[in-house]
Amino acid sequence: MDDSSDLFSAMPQQPKPADAAPRKPAAPAAGNEASRPAPKTSDGSDYDASAIEVLEGLEPVRRRPGMYIGGTDEKALHHLFAEVIDNSMDEAVAGHANFIDVNLDADGYLTVTDNGRGIPVENHPKFPGKSTLEVVMTVLHAGGKFDGKAYETSGGLHGVGVSVVNALSDDLEVEVARNRRLYRQRFSRGIAQGGLEDLGDVHNRRGTRVRFHPDPQIFGPHARFEPARLFRMARSKAYLFGGVEIRWSCDPALLPEGSEIPDRAVFHFPGGLKDYLAATLGKEFTVTREIFAGKSEKSGGHGSLEWAVTWYGGDQQIHSYCNTIPTPEGGTHEAGLRIALTKGLKNYAELTQNKRAAIVTTDDVMISAAGMLSVFIREPEFVGQTKDKLATVEAQRIVENALRDPFDHYLADNPAEAAKLLDWVVERAEERVRRRKEKEVSRKTAVRKLRLPGKLADCAQNTAEGAELFIVEGDSAGGSAKQARNRANQAILPLRGKILNVASAGREKLGANQQIGDLVQALGCGTRSKYREEDLRYERIIIMTDADVDGAHIASLLITFFYQEMPELIRGGHLYLAVPPLYRLSQGSKTLYARDDAHREELMRTEFNGRGKVELGRFKGLGEMLPAQLKETTMDPAKRTLLKVEIDDVDFEGTRDAVDSLMGTKAEARFRFIQERAVFADNLDI
Repeated sequence: MDDSSDLFSAMPQQPKPADAAPRKPAAPAAGNEASRPAPKTSDGSDYDASAIEVLEGLEPVRRRPGMYIGGTDEKALHHLFAEVIDNSMDEAVAGHANFIDVNLDADGYLTVTDNGRGIPVENHPKFPGKSTLEVVMTVLHAGGKFDGKAYETSGGLHGVGVSVVNALSDDLEVEVARNRRLYRQRFSRGIAQGGLEDLGDVHNRRGTRVRFHPDPQIFGPHARFEPARLFRMARSKAYLFGGVEIRWSCDPALLPEGSEIPDRAVFHFPGGLKDYLAATLGKEFTVTREIFAGKSEKSGGHGSLEWAVTWYGGDQQIHSYCNTIPTPEGGTHEAGLRIALTKGLKNYAELTQNKRAAIVTTDDVMISAAGMLSVFIREPEFVGQTKDKLATVEAQRIVENALRDPFDHYLADNPAEAAKLLDWVVERAEERVRRRKEKEVSRKTAVRKLRLPGKLADCAQNTAEGAELFIVEGDSAGGSAKQARNRANQAILPLRGKILNVASAGREKLGANQQIGDLVQALGCGTRSKYREEDLRYERIIIMTDADVDGAHIASLLITFFYQEMPELIRGGHLYLAVPPLYRLSQGSKTLYARDDAHREELMRTEFNGRGKVELGRFKGLGEMLPAQLKETTMDPAKRTLLKVEIDDVDFEGTRDAVDSLMGTKAEARFRFIQERAVFADNLDI
């Protein structure tokens, strides 16, 4: 906040010689007190009564806009819109309005209209001859939100919001429809351009309409409202209060070609913050399937709140609001949220006797949390006029108490999800402890050698572009693959048998599994939130298993691993399935390979004549194929067939349900899945 103390300065004292004798002050001439010469400062400048400025009306706002809206940059410009729409939202939250119109014109004018009670227009008792509307628009600290009678909760508190907008607009017009009559008054730079106009009777209309244009003298000649920013601000308000409908419109000429922002839209979200959070995260990986969300209605004079929280693979993003005012710097309400979640999770760890959770701190719980928190309290205290941080001490207790029982029930009602969340948070804590220990240990050398698993036959090239890693089952197949590969860019990693089913294993068991550890080490890119695309050592990861039921099972376990631990690797187009042949067909000098029974029958009909016997050989596994055959059929880029593995982001929930049903811990879900689809299963290779 800017400091206006530079308008006043202390008068310096005149130095007095050390040997000067004290003198009595000379008596002023009778009746000539004011004519006494003003004292001189040490630099010779005058400092008298004329040096003291008294700023009247809205002049302090124009002189020091940073004190009221935080500056004159783009953020401050859009804060004008926040001040106006917050007044309309206060009407909606108080139950007097159910829609708000927001319109941006091509000429840069922004209009906000609501169907609330309308600003009072009768003469104000303390300002004879002035309407209350004019007082509200031109006098700082004039408003109806001080005593809580007109508004039980509100975002505007100091009576300066709309008057600040008026002061910083070169043109502003207010229309009020009240008691079936329409009134209008115009202003420029905080000064009324005439009195209140009575425009006569009006029907089917009530509320306030504010149309204004930011002053280029304050914000610069090229300052313009950004449609996308206004759009997001208006939409977020609708999420915060499900009882209001916000109608957005913008002149199409202001939208760039191909813009995702529509020129018209209607926002109405009865689902509130849960819908907002789900829309914000989109298809992001989340630790738990269900968002922890709920509402707490006001009781006993305490505040009400709504929340929605989940945990995902990214960094912390908590968006909080107080009385629909965004608080980007957090505050006491966010502190209550953090405390409630941390206590709840640590209590659950004690109930389940998870001793690893003893090291968990609040930062570990919140480091990958995404959430929305909206509180409504009477007379909140903010840090600064721009209200970026809530300072009301009581808000912490209100939020903590409201979330305590619902979070306990959320964890108790979903033990599998709660265990996943607890393991996730413990991982973050263990990672924090590891990083701290690494900093404490002095390294003998600054060069860290890359450690690779012993069974990995790496390729010669050092760059990921064009490099391929074949994951094969067993040492026998690994031996054939190593001989068949192109050593320059093809690496081989043999795995022993079937790997761990990560969908049904805990994080501790997963971390102790040697085969998974080897695979993660070979890829070099990390898992889950630690995944880094730029550290991936290969462009293609190719699962190459036998063309039978066991091979398909191993492939499905590997795909499940990548889906759960490295979904971004799949989305990046790096994961493939090799298609090795199941049959070898020979007739004379002609040899062909068939991937399955149907393909074999097709080749018999189309590629071989009936004159000679066709020799048919079936491969029992990749390990029985000669290296030359494996290279020709499965590994040579010019001849092989690869199937790219993709995640269906369109039906993301359906994909997750299928993985959980088939690979999860619940046998009844697998049984139900098989029953529902048994009619489609035929030609089983048993």
